Amino acid sequence: MTIQLTVPNLACSACVNTVTQAIQAIDATAQVNADPKTKQVNVTTAASETEIKQAITTAGYTVA
Repeated sequence: MTIQLTVPNLACSACVNTVTQAIQAIDATAQVNADPKTKQVNVTTAASETEIKQAITTAGYTVA
């Protein structure tokens, strides 16, 4: 399943790394493509959208 999310406070490569690690902590096989310019995060994962959103929120970011 591919999930497309907007993360408004995704600002830099460090943010991308933090979000990627947070997502991969709940699904180690997740493929994460995050772009701080567009604020888009695309995730291919077996985890639910709710779990992915929770992981991003717990890492300190907002999901729009």
